[in-house]
Amino acid sequence: MAVKTITIDMEAYQILARRKRDGQSFSQVIKAHFGPQPTVGRFRELVKTVRLSEDTLDAIERQIRDRRKHPARAVKL
Repeated sequence: MAVKTITIDMEAYQILARRKRDGQSFSQVIKAHFGPQPTVGRFRELVKTVRLSEDTLDAIERQIRDRRKHPARAVKL
């Protein structure tokens, strides 16, 4: 694997080091923060793999019905 050396100041290093967990490389920390971000397309692909029970689907349906009955209102300032 090819590597590059970069120079960062101490403040940036300390921020990066605080996010680093045991066994994790600095490259992994950077990729986790700046790598691919969640998108609708990725979410749709993930949803295809999720299997929900009938009880869970019924609970979701109840939540949707309740929200329709009691919609959120904007705060009056």
